[in-house]
Amino acid sequence: MIVTTTPSIEGKTIKAYKGIVVGEVISGVDFIKDIAAGLTNFFGGRSQSYEGELIQSRESALREMEERAARMGANAVVGVDIDYEVLGSSNNMLMVTVSGTAVVVE
Repeated sequence: MIVTTTPSIEGKTIKAYKGIVVGEVISGVDFIKDIAAGLTNFFGGRSQSYEGELIQSRESALREMEERAARMGANAVVGVDIDYEVLGSSNNMLMVTVSGTAVVVE
């Protein structure tokens, strides 16, 4: 499956548009990761625990979008947009939404 942020794929012709396709993931940050991130915030540096959660959530959302596109009969997704939001009363939930247009290319 070809996935791209561009509206077309160089060297390929879009033969059919299958529709909008979305992948969503909402993940919680556990107590241990929150403490580790707090220490990083205090002492400085990068928060590997939060970065790891972000990477895992994004990859899961992309995988979900690709699976949905394949079920629609698509072999590519163009115009992909990735959006991140923080949710929850104490901002301890991460939502990653990935969307694009499922297409058939030759």
